[in-house]
Amino acid sequence: MTALVALPTIMSANPKVPADTLDEFIALAKKEPGKMSYGSAGAGSIHHLTMAIFAEGTGIELLHVPYRGGSAMVHGLLTGEIEVGWSGIPNVMELIAAGKLRGYCVSVLARSPSTPAIPTCDELGQRGFDVATVLGLQAPAGTPSQIIARLQAEVAAIVREPTMAARMEQLGMVMEENGTANYAAFMKRDMERYAQVVKKLHLQEAK
Repeated sequence: MTALVALPTIMSANPKVPADTLDEFIALAKKEPGKMSYGSAGAGSIHHLTMAIFAEGTGIELLHVPYRGGSAMVHGLLTGEIEVGWSGIPNVMELIAAGKLRGYCVSVLARSPSTPAIPTCDELGQRGFDVATVLGLQAPAGTPSQIIARLQAEVAAIVREPTMAARMEQLGMVMEENGTANYAAFMKRDMERYAQVVKKLHLQEAK
């Protein structure tokens, strides 16, 4: 029916990784293929797929370490159990600000208002890199068009209310400005995109 917000992630690293920038990290990973590890919130999670897409695009090879949830993965970053990982912004922005983690880049095409100092991957040379979870609302098939239009208008007004907008920004969410007309097409493209990644890279759930 309509897209609401996108949830970008940040590629974060343990500060002991000897790479201050994204380019340095890519160069380091290429020197030691398969030796550096990255965490995710679980096999098949958005964090897992984001890194799979990133690794394929940059020609690097990393060891995947799936955790049971994003918080556990961030803990692995803090302890140095893993070197890097993509994480939701709320889980890492204070840690990055405090110097406990290093933030390399944001996974979408625009910087996040929550972490404006962290550049996008696109800015850093990974052109067109744009991966995020998009949340939206759907209605049952056959719902009258006038009801759909009313719901879309009401939802658009709600997410633009100052209190709601401020809370969304605090959580690292990005409003989907053109989500109403393109949501169905977006879902189709996204499903095809991830299906191709899963098939091409032979990703499967950890046993």
